[in-house]
Amino acid sequence: MDDEKLRYQIGRNIAAYRKQAGLTQAGLAEKLNYSDKAVSKWERGESVPDVLTLVQLAELFQIQVGALLEDPEALPGNPGALEKAMSQVSEKALGRKANKNVILGLSSTLVWFVALLCFVVLSSLEITERYSILPFVYAIPTNAIVLLSLRSAWHDFRWNQILISAIVWGCLVSVYATLLVVFRFHFWKLFLLGIPGQVAICLWFRMFRPEKEEPANG
Repeated sequence: MDDEKLRYQIGRNIAAYRKQAGLTQAGLAEKLNYSDKAVSKWERGESVPDVLTLVQLAELFQIQVGALLEDPEALPGNPGALEKAMSQVSEKALGRKANKNVILGLSSTLVWFVALLCFVVLSSLEITERYSILPFVYAIPTNAIVLLSLRSAWHDFRWNQILISAIVWGCLVSVYATLLVVFRFHFWKLFLLGIPGQVAICLWFRMFRPEKEEPANG
């Protein structure tokens, strides 16, 4: 099978399953974190999604990855060598995705375990007992920083805006809790700093968000 025919088949299948799911090109693009121009190119057969995106499409449409590679005009049959190879690669991609989720979960668990350990130690000492709640407060921005670092290293930027917001507000909460617990200083106005910070984060990510245009069809 030549590349042009394969691109054509994948594009036809993506368009068919997208319409079956009641999605526009822009709607599908938003769910995949792509531009609608990219989806339009896929459906016209000018380019093809990468393997991980094919897996995401299959999950979204609730089909097997091989269904996106089949000839839409042919009768169902045994998948060819290329389809089998793509299915194997997709299974490996799913395995890597699962492994990353395990790493993220273990990292978060480690952060909160350290916070719990500090809580136990501080709560057992009379002189520092009133500080025992602080480790849980500090764990909020720390956990967000760990997750942001791992996802950025994997070039997965889908949750960056949420994680950066969590870091900003978590740091403000940590400073406020420290002032309140250690110095008995109720400095609530500190949270006002988070408002322009959050606005700046939203504007920053909006600046790099791909512009939406009317889909060519559907």
